This record gives sequence, structure tokens and C-alpha cells, in this order.
Amino acid sequence: MERIQGRKRVTIFVLLAMVLLASAATAAYAIVVRAGNIVITADGGFAPKALPKHENAPITIHGSGSIKTVSGELPPILETLTFEFDRHGALDTTGLESCTAGELQSQTVAAARKACPNAIVGEGVGGAVVKFPEQSPIPISSPITLFNGPRVHGDDTVLAHAYVTIPVPVALVVPIVIEKIHKGAFGYRTEAKIPKIAGGAGIPVSASIHIGRKWTFKGKVHSYLNARCEVGHFDAKGSFKFKDGTFLSAAFLRPCQVRG
Repeated sequence: MERIQGRKRVTIFVLLAMVLLASAATAAYAIVVRAGNIVITADGGFAPKALPKHENAPITIHGSGSIKTVSGELPPILETLTFEFDRHGALDTTGLESCTAGELQSQTVAAARKACPNAIVGEGVGGAVVKFPEQSPIPISSPITLFNGPRVHGDDTVLAHAYVTIPVPVALVVPIVIEKIHKGAFGYRTEAKIPKIAGGAGIPVSASIHIGRKWTFKGKVHSYLNARCEVGHFDAKGSFKFKDGTFLSAAFLRPCQVRG
């Protein structure tokens, strides 16, 4: 582990070469990355696996992850989560309703979903541990809802909503810009700054999410996520920045099949 300007930085690139039987191609593949005492387990995939080679088709994606330590102690607080996604795809929000942060603030999960039902593009669950001084850790969890948000400088956005009740009820709304980039295999980039949970006493430890939506606009069916199997696989990269200065980065590769 090297030190850069007094901060720990560990970069781990894990490229998974997936040469698998066709019968196993629908499975998800977990990876484990470690930096000192911190261990991150991540998993994910997309469906369907068979896609056209030269034109985009609708897909859904799913992912999950957990943060633990080798020692069994609570991990440091995750501050920033960044993902880069494969360029062989497209995000479509044509005619899709959007939701604003103001409509979600102070709302419970049910109320938030009721406020913007036609803007929901993904759902999941997040888990954390709240550790107040001289008290035992308290596990908490909340459903996560992803809403299509208003555009920012021409880029699409997502609003991630959660609701916790410890120490007091509060809604957490995280705006995420889906930035278009031109960086080798990557065409999209997102960065989420994790809000303080329980006034800073909360430590994120797990999350799972499923993203995808279809709707009809002017007689045409649209899909939020779309992709093509042009090179036989998709690339993604996740980066994790913690409050103590630790930085982990892992690259993923998932195979796809060309649909005849």
C-alpha cells in the first residue's frame, strides 16, 4: 500500500476473463477486492444475455455489494461511489416522466413512490450500521428507489431516495448525473456522494439494486436501458472512496451473446 500526500490509495484492477459454457452464461460472477483491512464483495449482471450485434435492444441490469473488514470491526465510512459503463449501449428517457428532489424531500418510501410513480427506473435495498459513542452498533436498512431526474447541462440524472428512522426519521435524496464520456471502452460515468447517515454515525455496509423500465410514448415502446453485443462482452469499472482516505477501484467484464 503506497501513501500519496499522506492518504492511503490502493488501486485494484480485476479483469475477469469469462470463457464459459453457454449454459452458464446467465450466471452472475462475484469479485472480491481488498485494501488492507477493508474487503468489498461485488456482483452483478444484465438480462437478456443474447443481444443484437449492431443495434441496441432493451436490457435490465442488477448489482449488489457489501463492505466488511478482515478484523470484524466496522469499516470506515464510504464517501463516494463512482461507476463507468460500457459504450456499447444507450440510455433512453424519451417521453419518460421525471421527478425533482423537492418532490422527494421529507417523504417516506411509500410517499416518494406515490409522488412520482411514472419516473421510477430502479429499486433496491440499502443497509448500514449506526454506531453512537458508548453504544452497541444498530443495523438499519431502507428500500432504495431510483427516479428519473431533470436533465443537468444536457445530461440525464437519477435521484436515489431512501428513508431512515434512526436517530430521527429523515429522507436521503442523492442526485446522480449520468455523464457521457469518451474513454476507451467506457461511454457513461456516474458519481454518487453518499450522504451522512444518522448525523455521520451511520456506516454503509450493503446495497442491492435492479434497474430497468419500459413505457410507451406516442405509440412506440421505449426502454430506459439498451445495449448491443458488438464485441462479445461489456466493461464496467467501480471506484470506492472512504472517509479514512482508502481508495479501491475494480474493473468488471461480463460476456454477452450475439442474437441471430
